[in-house]
Amino acid sequence: MKRDHELLLIELRHQLHQHPELSLEEHWTQEHLMRFLQEHTRLEIVPCGKWFYACYHSGSDLPGIAFRAELDALPVRDEIDAPYVSQVPGHGHKCGHDGHAVSLCGLALELEERGADRDVYLIFQHGEEIGAGGEECARLLPEKGIGLVYGWHNRPGLQKGMVQTMDGTMYYASKGMILHFDGVPSHASMPEAGKCPAFAIAKIVNQIPALLAADCWQGQVFCTVIQVDVGEPAFGTQASRGELLLTIRGQYEREMDMLQEQLEELAGQLAKEDGLTWNVRYCDEFPESSNHPEATKRIRAAVKTLGLAYREAPQPYRGSDDFGYYPKKALGAMFEIGAGEDCPPIHTVHYDFPDDLLSTAVALMWELTRKD
Repeated sequence: MKRDHELLLIELRHQLHQHPELSLEEHWTQEHLMRFLQEHTRLEIVPCGKWFYACYHSGSDLPGIAFRAELDALPVRDEIDAPYVSQVPGHGHKCGHDGHAVSLCGLALELEERGADRDVYLIFQHGEEIGAGGEECARLLPEKGIGLVYGWHNRPGLQKGMVQTMDGTMYYASKGMILHFDGVPSHASMPEAGKCPAFAIAKIVNQIPALLAADCWQGQVFCTVIQVDVGEPAFGTQASRGELLLTIRGQYEREMDMLQEQLEELAGQLAKEDGLTWNVRYCDEFPESSNHPEATKRIRAAVKTLGLAYREAPQPYRGSDDFGYYPKKALGAMFEIGAGEDCPPIHTVHYDFPDDLLSTAVALMWELTRKD
């Protein structure tokens, strides 16, 4: 990548960093990126409501290839010591989505100058942090006959510039589970006259370790207690409502679904025993992100051609990414680029995307566009 292009991208990344927007609110970010692409490339730009895509048309009959990046920031304050620190109190690009999105703009600059052997789609996705954008954007793949799709993430703790990927599960499936119970209120002196959900909630929490017994599952499954909310701070009234918030997670999506069924069955059984009514809601739903071997094979070949440092990812990452919707529609894979052993962890106040990863990411993505 030319040095003037790199400087242009760094400036753009800093602008995005100063203006973080939360999931489903990425209006300024979207407009700013589209304006950049319009000013510096002739790619077709297609607004799609909360997200947009840009396309390089090659005229080739080869199936298209897509690259996806995220637009949203986090409700985490920014405490980096830099002139481009976030201007929005309590909000920050603490996952590096500013860098991921700008890397697609860098690929656009390369496509404008060097072309590609197939149509290339750049998907700028909304709502990744809450699992709200991937499913919608992934519909573009069959609609446009896209055969390959890639995404990438920076990885603090990994040698800077080193690339890693793996076949199969790269990121776990997960979802937020909210179990709500209603009983019957009573005076605190007459608990037998009411129905309290605290005991059912306590039994569910106590049975979680047994549900997660390692010999019951092919891969890892987790159930994390997020919050227990029972009753009100009124010492004359017995609790009659309660909620249990859990995050369930699985190396394999089908096993997360099995755990979900077991928890629902347990909640229903305990509610019936205690005379409670109950319901369940879900949020922040992420599918398993599973890398197709053909897609990862191309990543390894591109890394070798470019002479980049590489390692096989030692294990799947327990965190989730809604990129998992894309490989359900086309051959796809995620790869990671090391942000450095000393880089602060993502989702923390001192994290900042390393600008020097941009050139590596752009070079690797452009290499992936080339004909076999």
